[in-house]
Amino acid sequence: MKISPLRILELNGRYDFISGLSEREMFNPEGTGFDLRVGRVEKIVGPSFLGVIDRKSAETELVADIEVDGNKKIILPPGRAYLVRTIESVSLPAEKVKYDDFFPPAYIQIVICARTSLPRGVLGFHHGRVNPGYHGQLTFAISNNSDQGYAFELGARMFDIQYEPVIGEIARVYSGQHQGGRLTSQGKTETQN
Repeated sequence: MKISPLRILELNGRYDFISGLSEREMFNPEGTGFDLRVGRVEKIVGPSFLGVIDRKSAETELVADIEVDGNKKIILPPGRAYLVRTIESVSLPAEKVKYDDFFPPAYIQIVICARTSLPRGVLGFHHGRVNPGYHGQLTFAISNNSDQGYAFELGARMFDIQYEPVIGEIARVYSGQHQGGRLTSQGKTETQN
């Protein structure tokens, strides 16, 4: 079951679910979620490792940032992948939320989708879910799976998020190292949380 964007906006004053929305999303969201915009793009320039205890996420190099470059056009070459971070920030409470009078309070998570413009350009979209307790901007990977370059502008709506309740209890809320919107460990090995 999804919670409508209009209901999330009603609850936003109490729970601060999302900030930095575009005017379109704030006053006239389409469908069952919010479209999010790309605000930062980074190129992966080093190896990654995921072990049983330790991990090391890749070093990256800044391609563009909307705060510095405005609506700069980016071209993702064929066969390449970039990390992208949203302009918007989300905040999922660490406790159950009373989101509707007819349902019991529940933890809230976010489900993420690519806008359908991405697969029409043969872009792969790589993401996870957003767990209760997470606060910050969202980072995803996009990969160009075509034989043509894919051009997009900073500030373009690329992703869609939907809020949904989690039925039952959870053992613990998100407390990982990416809290606050961190992109990577920049090549440093760290113990997984």
